[in-house]
Amino acid sequence: MYYNKVEICGVNTSKLKVLNDEEKRELLIRSHNGDEAARQELISGNLRLVLSIVQRFTGRKENMDDLFQVGCIGLVKAVDHFNIELDVKFSTYAVPMIIGEIRRYLRDNNAIRISRSVRELAYRALQTREELIAATQKEPTVDAIAERLGEKREAVMHAMEAIVEPISLYEPVFNDNGDALYLMDQLSDTSGGDEVWLENIMLKEALKCLNEREKKIINLRFYKNKTQMEIAEEIGISQAQVSRLEKATLEKIRKHL
Repeated sequence: MYYNKVEICGVNTSKLKVLNDEEKRELLIRSHNGDEAARQELISGNLRLVLSIVQRFTGRKENMDDLFQVGCIGLVKAVDHFNIELDVKFSTYAVPMIIGEIRRYLRDNNAIRISRSVRELAYRALQTREELIAATQKEPTVDAIAERLGEKREAVMHAMEAIVEPISLYEPVFNDNGDALYLMDQLSDTSGGDEVWLENIMLKEALKCLNEREKKIINLRFYKNKTQMEIAEEIGISQAQVSRLEKATLEKIRKHL
């Protein structure tokens, strides 16, 4: 498989350098002062971060070399736009930038047609989102993006969700020693109502092992049918964080069962 190979895009992944926080801080300062050598060293020292993010997309039948290159573009943007004056870890800022760049690439190669007006609004929203992240070093709300654009909140949310790449019902969510859990496994039959589902003793016991935030995410996602973006806004974290927490929580439930 691609993510197991030693070389990707001509880079020997087994020899990638890993920088500690102090080294990153020093290189960021030098880079922002115009030191091109420090900038290049900072980029090279974070390629393993790009590689780890690219591995999340291995089930999409995309060329991993292409995704790695696109992820590197996101890394370069993160290096160039990171605000060293704020008390935020570089990886906290870089991860959503890299993921966003990869998702943008996947959207541009999407076979499903979206109207030009919706696509243009979505890209304006994404650009505004990046500007707000660069200014505040945190994930902006949909309301903040809509206000900056002078558009209605509903229109912005609809546009941003419209360009999200669709995935197959047979997309693996995670793999537990060869026993994969697919997206289809997460879909419930609501014909008997939520009470029938909740009355399942094993599931109720499994839910007890979750913390309050995990329970809230599962409740909002699967019982109140909210999107990850809506949950992110309600909880106050990024959509990428909601996605990671959701997958981790489902894995915890499955292991408990």
